[in-house]
Amino acid sequence: NNCECLGGVRPAKRSLTVPDAENVILALPDEIRRSKESRCDHRLHGLLLVVQGMTAPEVGRLLGDSPRMVQHWVHRFDEEGPFGLAEGDCPGRPPRLTRAQMRAVDVAVRRRPDEVGLSGTRWDGKTLSAFFEQKFEVGLGVRQCQRLFR
Repeated sequence: NNCECLGGVRPAKRSLTVPDAENVILALPDEIRRSKESRCDHRLHGLLLVVQGMTAPEVGRLLGDSPRMVQHWVHRFDEEGPFGLAEGDCPGRPPRLTRAQMRAVDVAVRRRPDEVGLSGTRWDGKTLSAFFEQKFEVGLGVRQCQRLFR
């Protein structure tokens, strides 16, 4: 390709930029972790890069995961196929609230406490703890409720 229309000179390649890149860099990992499906897609992308010839450290550096984690994905894929990259049940204590209850909490905290049958006009750990007890008969400590506001 001799680019005759440009006098035989190839145009310089322009680099792509993303506005507000620093905030995008901070937000994308949260987006990747938002659901089981997006986390599985993340692992599939990592596996694809390995299949295309990248090493586990290269893939880990590129995707923000440890090389050991990338190796783990490859071994799971070798043993179980694509289903090996899907998430199973997480270890640890089961959540005290169902997803539906957490959605109800999300809706409630967008209103003032006095609008959902509690005293006060601002949400804090103590108010949220009282909401859980009143609405769901679930006792969550004030400190744990404060963590939910993060």
